[in-house]
Amino acid sequence: MKAKIPALGTTIVVSMFLFAAQGCSRLPGKPGFRPETMRPDQTVDFNVLYKANCSACHGDRGLNGPALPLNNPVYLAWAGKEKMLPIVTSGESLKSMHAFAQSSGGMLTDQQVNIIVDGMIAKWGKPAILDGTSVPGYSATTAPDIAAGKIAFQAHCASCHGEDGTGVTATGAAAKHTVTGSIVDPTYLSLISNRGLRDLVVAGLPGEGMPDWRGDGSVKPMTDKEVTDVVAWLGSHRVQFPGQPFPSAPPTGAENSTKGK
Repeated sequence: MKAKIPALGTTIVVSMFLFAAQGCSRLPGKPGFRPETMRPDQTVDFNVLYKANCSACHGDRGLNGPALPLNNPVYLAWAGKEKMLPIVTSGESLKSMHAFAQSSGGMLTDQQVNIIVDGMIAKWGKPAILDGTSVPGYSATTAPDIAAGKIAFQAHCASCHGEDGTGVTATGAAAKHTVTGSIVDPTYLSLISNRGLRDLVVAGLPGEGMPDWRGDGSVKPMTDKEVTDVVAWLGSHRVQFPGQPFPSAPPTGAENSTKGK
């Protein structure tokens, strides 16, 4: 006749088995239970994608960054997905913006690029904002005229930027206080392309007091040709070596011979 294990002994044996089984699930180095971490190319949340790829240049929430504000309904309606998608994909048209799509050497999938562009338009855009307006073309349609651009600048932009584009200084109690800086500064112009200048002239700078091509209402809106000419006049102020007064001639032989002594 087989010996029977007392009930208490059975309980102890079962408890030891369960304890051992539980301990095996927590062995050193074995991953615990936690949410699965997605691969970067699986991220489909607009806010996450924008913050990781765009906010450093275009600002948190699309404003107050060093590059073009994207939280601008006028720009979003004017450029639209048709123009914005190629820019985000390959970085074309903006000389300081690299490609983001994998197909152009970037890190994002085509789906993620579409999510970024669609997200900006859905979050910050106003589809009907340009209805009934005669908006200048996204690209120039006439040959640029620098001389005409200076005249157009003085008619539409001088009240804020000065007759020669070097800025405006307040008078009276705010004397010697610069209201607007120079827009023809060579260093500034070296950091922005004519494409970028056209974007600013047409779409303005929301939140910074710069109106779009329609101005403040004191004069007629700028025509497509005037926008093209103003951009050409501004661009004509670029120099080869901005901020770098390189010598016009190399050091003489006598100067070279004294070095190292």
